[in-house]
Amino acid sequence: MLPFSAPAAHGEGEAVGITAKFNLILVTVLGAGFVAIGLTTHRTLYDNAYHEVLGQAGLMMDSAMAVRGYTFDEIVPLLTSDIEESFLPQIVPAYAATQSFKRLHENNPDYVYKEATLNPTNPRDRAVDWETDIISMFQNQPQLKEFTGERETPGGRSLYLSRPILVSDEACLTCHSTPEVAPRTMLQRYGNANGFGWGMNKVVGAQIVSVPMNVPISKAQATFHLLMAVLAIIFIAVLLLINLLLKLTVITPIQKMSHTANEVSQGKVGAPEFKTRGKDEIAVLAVSFNRMRRSLDKAMAMLDSGRS
Repeated sequence: MLPFSAPAAHGEGEAVGITAKFNLILVTVLGAGFVAIGLTTHRTLYDNAYHEVLGQAGLMMDSAMAVRGYTFDEIVPLLTSDIEESFLPQIVPAYAATQSFKRLHENNPDYVYKEATLNPTNPRDRAVDWETDIISMFQNQPQLKEFTGERETPGGRSLYLSRPILVSDEACLTCHSTPEVAPRTMLQRYGNANGFGWGMNKVVGAQIVSVPMNVPISKAQATFHLLMAVLAIIFIAVLLLINLLLKLTVITPIQKMSHTANEVSQGKVGAPEFKTRGKDEIAVLAVSFNRMRRSLDKAMAMLDSGRS
C-alpha cells in the first residue's frame, strides 16, 4: 500500500488553541459578570449599611426619648418637693438623656448625641452654627418630624439624624418661661441669663445623633470584600470545572481522533479505530470518522488489487 504524502497533523496544538479560545471567551463573560455584580452590590451594600447605621441612630434616639419620658414621669415627681432646697440636674429630662447616652457612648464611640438648644439652661447644650440651621428648619417646617444629612468635619464627613425638641408640656415652662417664676435654686446654679423665653408648642432645639461616614463605608466595604472574595472563588472553581469537563468530553476525544487521522493519512492501516461512547456530537463524529476510514481502507485495497 502506498503511503499518503500528507503533512503531519498537529492535533494537540489545535486542542490547546481551542482551550485557549474557549477560556478567553469564558473569562471575558465571567469577568464582565464579576464587574457588573461588583458595581451593583457595592451600591446596594453601601445603601444598606447607610440605612442600617441610621436605624441604629434612630434606636439610640428612641432610647434617649425613653429616658426623657421616664425622668419626667417618675423622677421629677419624687424630687420636685426638694427643689426649693437644692436643684438637682437629674430631674431635667434632657440632662438625664444626655448622661445616659454618655454611658452608651463608651461602648459605641462612633455615635455622638446632643440635645442642641438655641437658648439652653446648661451651656453645654447650646447649638452651634450647623445645629442652629437644623433647628431653624424644624421651626419653619412644623410638619417635618425627622431629618438626615451629611456634613464636613475636621475628621471627615459625618452622617447625622435629627428630630425637633418641642415644648409640649406646660410643666416645662416652670423652669423656662421667665426668671421670675423659675426655681430659686436653679437660678443659683445656672443664673438667669439662659434657658428662658420658651413657649408652648414651640421648637426650641433638636436631638441630633452624629456618626462618622466611615462607619457605614467600612461596614459596606467589609461585606463587599467578603462577597467579592466568595464570588472570585466560585468563578475560579467554575472555570476549572468547565475546563476539566471540556478536556474530558471534547479536547481528549478530538486529540485521539486527530492522532488516528494522522496515522491513517500516513498509510498506517494498523491504527485502531476510534472508540465511541454516548450519543453526543463527538460520538456521532467518531462514528462517521470510523465509517470514512473503513471506506478508505476498502478503496485502497481495491486500488492495490487492480495494480497487481
